[in-house]
Amino acid sequence: QVQLVESGGGLAQAGGSLRLSCVASGRTFSNYAMGWFRQAPGKERKFVATISRSAGDTYYADSVKGRFTISRDNAKNTVYLEMNSLKPEDTAVYYCAARTWGSGSAKPNGYDYWGQGTQVTVSS
Repeated sequence: QVQLVESGGGLAQAGGSLRLSCVASGRTFSNYAMGWFRQAPGKERKFVATISRSAGDTYYADSVKGRFTISRDNAKNTVYLEMNSLKPEDTAVYYCAARTWGSGSAKPNGYDYWGQGTQVTVSS
């Protein structure tokens, strides 16, 4: 089992920044590709970004490309999501997820473990 705990969410103004963290415990973190997803009220969960096990490969949703950066520190069992130039439409609950096989994926059903989520609210 892998436990994932997100933090760093909160309220930001449009144009501002937030940094999300997700700490993993339970098994060897470097064995997992990691992803960030988000879910707005009444909407389905959507892909944000993913990073490979060694951090050599990253992939972003078009809606966040150039504004968000995913990174990881395998020594700290942590994956990050740096969010800049925030927009009101970025408001959502943000979830990190771990994938136990293959490289990263943009599909929620490609992940085996999920955190509880952290709320991000961007005011205009």
